Order: sequence, then structure tokens, then C-alpha cells
Amino acid sequence: MIALLRSAVPLFLAMATGTIGSLVVTSVLGRHDTVTLAAFAVMTAVLNPASAAVQAALRGLGPFVAPYRDDPAGAVPIIRDARWLSLVTGLLGALAVLAVPLFAGAAGVPGEVVRELGALPYFLAAYLLVFASTGGTSTILVALGRSRKVLWPSLASALLLSVLTAVLVPPLGLTGVGVAWLVAGATAAAVASLSLRRGLGRPIGQGRPRIGEMVNLAKVSIPLAGTVLIKFGVLGVVTFAASTTGARDTAAHALLTTLAGIIMLASMSVAQAALPEVARAPDAAGARRANRTAAVLAVLGTLAGAGLLAGFGEWALRLFSDDAGVRERVLMVLPLMLVSSVADAVQAVQGFGLTALKRSGASLLYFAVGYGLLVVAAVPVARTWGITGLWAAMAVANVLLVVLQGTGFHRHSARVGAPVRVSTGTATGGA
Repeated sequence: MIALLRSAVPLFLAMATGTIGSLVVTSVLGRHDTVTLAAFAVMTAVLNPASAAVQAALRGLGPFVAPYRDDPAGAVPIIRDARWLSLVTGLLGALAVLAVPLFAGAAGVPGEVVRELGALPYFLAAYLLVFASTGGTSTILVALGRSRKVLWPSLASALLLSVLTAVLVPPLGLTGVGVAWLVAGATAAAVASLSLRRGLGRPIGQGRPRIGEMVNLAKVSIPLAGTVLIKFGVLGVVTFAASTTGARDTAAHALLTTLAGIIMLASMSVAQAALPEVARAPDAAGARRANRTAAVLAVLGTLAGAGLLAGFGEWALRLFSDDAGVRERVLMVLPLMLVSSVADAVQAVQGFGLTALKRSGASLLYFAVGYGLLVVAAVPVARTWGITGLWAAMAVANVLLVVLQGTGFHRHSARVGAPVRVSTGTATGGA
């Protein structure tokens, strides 16, 4: 447990610094101009799921790299394959970002908001390509047991993003944000690549694409990206459903979603740290032990965040809203949000465990079931029971995912270390 915690803490700090950088951008834009902030919100509606999908696809490299912890240089061919695959996913994300003005206009977004986007889509598309070009460096470092090195790229990015945004937005508006985001991303990529080279003890170099190996990587990475897209898409529908309940309820839902995201940082860092431990497990008992330890730590981290939130209560909520009515609604729904977050923490660990077993396709299926039911129920529930009903439905969906993902992990982990049957009828050892 201590070893897992040591790996998770740097990941948690890296995620926290990234969140702080994003909050600084939102704060600066909010003070600059309302239309500018609205345009940025439109952009992030596509940028967030696109970047999350690219990042999720890169996390699928973990189980392929983890076995080389004691021989990092041996992972170089896999890392080369990963870079080709990540460039493909990054290109798809970049195209989605470039299409934002077109989609926004077709969706009825006011013309002044669309025009305010300016050159921002081009800068952010370039940022996604830069991010993808690293080939999942952070995931590789974690898989090789070098999670402490993940913190430095995030710190460099958050610091540059915050400073450059504050300096460039007043004269340049959203173009300043684009420049800041691209420079911060390029700096983080450079720092991460240097850390990876030191971790490997040799340069990565170039290599021709190995199509068969890339397909094997894609079988794990692409379903993981699909899982993220399902979650973002359904949560977007839930937000739309919340918007039909009234302005204060919509604001309260947005605040609850922000708080839930902050609370989830601990469980996500633990889940990522546990992935290589599960992938390296020699048998089913070892894989389940690592997964169980991660689940306990994820729940404890979530409860710790919930305890801090409950302890500060009304005072903490004043940092986010001056409206007493909004704060009252948040406090009323807060217990349901915490139940949903705890269940989400556990299912995330199980999902990463399935990825470690190279069974992310199963996780994608479970998400399609659990969140599919949620997307069908969202609007009717919101109309009948408001955001209280919505958060209850989200809690139920996450509990269902705990059952589905947990059962799936238990079933698939039984094969770890088991003999593999071959056509001759003999058996050879394998995972």
C-alpha cells in the first residue's frame, strides 16, 4: 500500500497543478470580457473531451510497458509504435477542435461568440498534436516506476499557462490564451521527453511503423478513449437536462460537477498508479490484491476530500457562488454527489484494472450499458425530480458500473498466470 501511495502522490499533485492552471485561465477570461469567456466555454466543450480521449488512448500503453520496469531500454520499440499511434489519435482530436467554429455556428451559438474564437482553434489544435507527439510519456514513466518525474512537466505547464494567460489576454484576448496554451504544452512535452530519455538511459530514435504491434496497442487504447467519450457525452446530456430545471439549479449542478471533479483527483491518481502493478502481477491473486489495495486508497482519498468539503461547508461554497439560493441547493444535493463520487472512484479503479489486463473493450461495453441507461433517464428524471433526481441517477449509474466493472475484473483476472492452450494441445506459461 505504501509503494502504491508513493506512486499516486506525484500523480495527484500533477493533476492538481493542471486543474489550478485551468482555473486561472477561466478567472482571467471572466474578468476580461463576458463574450470572451463564453467563447472559451464553447471551445472547451470540445477541447476537454478531445484531449481526454487522446490522453486515455495514451494510457492504454501502460500494460505493454509495465513488464519492462527492470529493463527500460527494452520498451523502446513499443514506445516507437506508441508514437505513431498517438499521432493518429492526436490528429483526430485536432480536427475536432478545428471544426468548433463550424459546429458552434450550426448549433445556434451567437455570431459574436463564434467570431470571438478567432485563431484559438488553430493554436489548440497545434497543442493537441504536440501533446500527442510525446507518445504517452507520462503513462510510460508511471509504468516504468518513475511517477515522480510526471510532476515536473505539469508544474512547468501550469506555471507558464498561468503567467502567460495573465500577461497575454488583456492585449490579445483568446489569441493570448491560445499562445499560452501552446507554449505551455510544448514546454511540458520537452520536459517530459527529457525525463523519459533519462529514465530509459538511451534516446528513443526513429523506427518504421510496425502495423501488427500498433494494432495490438490500438485494441487496448481505442476502447479506453471510447470510454472517456461516452462519459463526457453522457455527462453533457445530464448537464443539458439540469439546464431545464431553472437557473439556480443549473448553477448548483455546475458547482457540484466542479467539486466532484476535484474530489475525483485522488482516485484517478491511485487508479493510474495501480495500473502497472496489476499489469506486472504474476498471478490472479497478485492482480486482485493490487486492485483491491487501489480501491481502498481511492475510497479513502475520496472520503478525505469529502470530509474537507463538509468541514468547510458554507464557507467553501462562498468561494464559488455569491447566491445563497445556489449554495442552499448545493448543500441539499451534496450527500448524493458524495455517494456518486465514491462509487465513481471505485469503478475507475476497476476500469484501470481491466486496462492493465488489456481488456479495456470490456470496460467500454460496461460503460455503454451503465451510462446508456443514464442518458435515457436524464431528461425525464430532471423534469420530475430536478437536480436531486439527476444526482441520484448518477449515483445509481456509478454503483451499477462498480458491479459490472468489478465482476468483469474478477472474471478476467482469473486468467493472469494461467497456462495458455495452443493448437498442439500442450500448454505454455503466460499471462
